[in-house]
Amino acid sequence: MLVYVLNKNEKPLMPCNPTKARKLLKQNKAKVLRIEPFTIQLLYGSSGYKQNITLGVDAGSKHIGLSASTPIKELYAADVELRNDIVDLLSTRRQNRRTRRNRKTRYRKCKFLNRVKSKNKGWLAPSIENKIDAHFKSIAQVNKILPITNIVVETASFDIQKIKNPEISSKQYQEGDQLGFWNVREFVLWRDNHTCQCCKGKSKDKILNVHHIESRKTGGDAPNNLITLCETCHTGYHKGTLKLPSSIKRGASFKDATFMGVMRWSFYNRLKKLYSNISMTYGYITKNTRIENGLPKEHYIDALCISGHPKAKQLDYYYYQKQVRRNNRQIYKANILKGGKKKLNQAPRYVKGFQLFDKVKYDGDSYYIFGRRSNGYFDIRKLDGTKVNNGSINYKYLKRLESRRNMLTERRSRSPLMTEVTSLRTV
Repeated sequence: MLVYVLNKNEKPLMPCNPTKARKLLKQNKAKVLRIEPFTIQLLYGSSGYKQNITLGVDAGSKHIGLSASTPIKELYAADVELRNDIVDLLSTRRQNRRTRRNRKTRYRKCKFLNRVKSKNKGWLAPSIENKIDAHFKSIAQVNKILPITNIVVETASFDIQKIKNPEISSKQYQEGDQLGFWNVREFVLWRDNHTCQCCKGKSKDKILNVHHIESRKTGGDAPNNLITLCETCHTGYHKGTLKLPSSIKRGASFKDATFMGVMRWSFYNRLKKLYSNISMTYGYITKNTRIENGLPKEHYIDALCISGHPKAKQLDYYYYQKQVRRNNRQIYKANILKGGKKKLNQAPRYVKGFQLFDKVKYDGDSYYIFGRRSNGYFDIRKLDGTKVNNGSINYKYLKRLESRRNMLTERRSRSPLMTEVTSLRTV
């Protein structure tokens, strides 16, 4: 295990081993700044010896891989899990606002041209902005604890039309599936031959509807999420009296590929404004490097290959980080209780001195608070979801290690197979 070191002015130095860090702390020459990753700050002036460290960044829509290394040794490895609930939360908020318009509220004048997209060029959806910001924060966190000299980023690009149709070429890129149709509905009806895909016309109902296989909030209005149903089958399905055939499934989703295509250059260009030592690599190079060195497929392993140091001695652990939301500003729950009242959705910030996502110590191990009760019993878990005592621990047995952060961090051991591959390669 490495201990990360900052000088008196909070500038990063090369990490040290735990024995040296323990001596500095006992002699009151340093203080603890952070538990995970364990970081100390020197209380005396020290310029320190620095080496050239390259940070590899494997950008992604669900996970970020990070690996900081010298040509000889890996100094930091992390797998960051991003939030994927932004779209769902915004859809819920939009739904609540629409129901609010049906109530007797004060009159508000109509607003025009109040869309942010029309005002600001380069506007991106909130879900994409959140993930790009998470990339910046993860990179900044590594720069705070290590003297990074170079940053290499891999941002993948996908040809979605090529994925759908491998034989596509030239002019066909300009002629999509919906060429010649007024809208998506007309295309779906034509694609399904104007026939109900549930009863195949046995109901004799001539009225056809276009049904979302997954909810619109989840799957959107893409043609592969739409199916033709007659009104009889459509009504029966939503009433719960009819089940759709098991063969009706949503087509392949390209959300992740679309995200990477949208964020690619925006992320890289913004990153260049923050750091001067930026360069870009490509996915096929990373894959080839990983295969040549016999390395397993992991996000932080890809980041090590991106850094250009695939033969560096790897750490026997990595940091797993999970991004969580900061605040829940919804005051009331959506469901109306008996008597026309709504239940409060917000709990007190502190319960018995603890808040949500605080890092606590229990029975010699560290956990995070995922749930609280007013009687003082807490639901504590590991980041992989492992509960302790069925999620019911009295606050008297808990000791707070760190206050909540936007990124929850946990050190994990690498798999035995990965360690074996690494040892064989170094030999």
